[in-house]
Amino acid sequence: MDAYSPRHWWSGPLDVEGLALHSVEAAAAALNLFEGTPGRFRTTPALTAAAFDSFGHLRIAGRKPQGFAPLSGFHRTSDGWIRTHANYPHHEQRLLQALGAASPEEAERQLHSMAALEAEAAIQGKGGIAAAVRTRSEWLDSDMGRAAGLGPWIAFDFADGATAGLGLEESAAATVAANGTEASTGMSHNGSPLDGVRVLDLTRVIAGPVATRLLAALGADVLRIDPPAFPEIEDQFVDTAFGKRSAEADLSVPDIQHKLRQLLAAADVVVAGYRHGALDRFGLNPRELLALYPRLAVVTLDSWGSAGPWSGLRGFDSIVQAACGIAHVYGKENDDGEWRPGALPVQALDHATGYGVAAAAIHLLGRRRWMGTGGAAHLSLARTAEELFALGRNAELPSELPAPDYRSRDSTYGELRYVGPPLMDGDQPLDYPFPPPPYGGTPLAWA
Repeated sequence: MDAYSPRHWWSGPLDVEGLALHSVEAAAAALNLFEGTPGRFRTTPALTAAAFDSFGHLRIAGRKPQGFAPLSGFHRTSDGWIRTHANYPHHEQRLLQALGAASPEEAERQLHSMAALEAEAAIQGKGGIAAAVRTRSEWLDSDMGRAAGLGPWIAFDFADGATAGLGLEESAAATVAANGTEASTGMSHNGSPLDGVRVLDLTRVIAGPVATRLLAALGADVLRIDPPAFPEIEDQFVDTAFGKRSAEADLSVPDIQHKLRQLLAAADVVVAGYRHGALDRFGLNPRELLALYPRLAVVTLDSWGSAGPWSGLRGFDSIVQAACGIAHVYGKENDDGEWRPGALPVQALDHATGYGVAAAAIHLLGRRRWMGTGGAAHLSLARTAEELFALGRNAELPSELPAPDYRSRDSTYGELRYVGPPLMDGDQPLDYPFPPPPYGGTPLAWA
């Protein structure tokens, strides 16, 4: 990063710019290490800022993509605030069921009559998505908050039994060469660095798809698989599916399990982005995968981490912000003098975690080149939030960035206006190899 580049362009008290730049730099550093080409891949503030708001910049056949659903957001409770997430129909149904409500208006009234923690427990108990708005100290004093702060930002477990960890800033600096990974591979070439790499993408929403979108931009063959019973939100898919292929498959069906094993046998990378342990019943636990396919690079991500009382819960960027103290830090009074919680200017926990996942996958591929075996890595949105708080406040004066470099492509969804990946290859910004494919239209096979 150019030391003279702007470092403050979003409003708010936390160093979201630092989180964004460091996470993208982590991916760039992993690539340069993998390629043995110091400085080849880099980012700029303008590219990073645009990529972290890719959904906001996207236009699909001239229209803005749909944002949060009516029941997704902050709601007043009898003693504070709660944040809910109901963008997916099945999550909305669970939320309404937990509150005994038949409409968003009735749900709002019910939440207003309940204490925040009471409503949180009721919604989570029905498989819905919600978190009470906590102060930073309340989160740190909770069992969930203490668990979220455990371990490094990226935790590695290698197939040979070795372990390692990387923090956000050291990931960006590429200071680690753990257990045999050399500082340079000596494999420099001018093509796409991940040509020939096969990535099985078992992710949804934003963080995981952002990671695999970058891997696709770097030349990987990315095959995303979604469950037919719970289709992805279309606009969200369009934003994050550039350069990928898309299939639908019920992993519980025996014939599909056979095809999955065939895919895994020929895969290089598996990225899984469901709640902790949710895919274990399909044999997709990292340890089981590495026992069968020791050359795999397996990267998992979730909302709350792999320990603590919330480790098995569903979650989203906005919900983690509410729980961990970010929503409270960004809270302010409105024109009527009422205090309301706030949010980060972009869904930075999702995007930063996504670029960390991409960095982890590339680190594992580089280690495999030298050691002959792969390994696993794990990240969580809650752990990324801890890295954001560790950066402190951004004391620099705000600066304006250049307008985004909008690009245009035809697709089956209509003409797309979009921003590209946050990396430059030498002096050229990266782009995606092709537009988002028709959802679920790809066979369960490698290209």
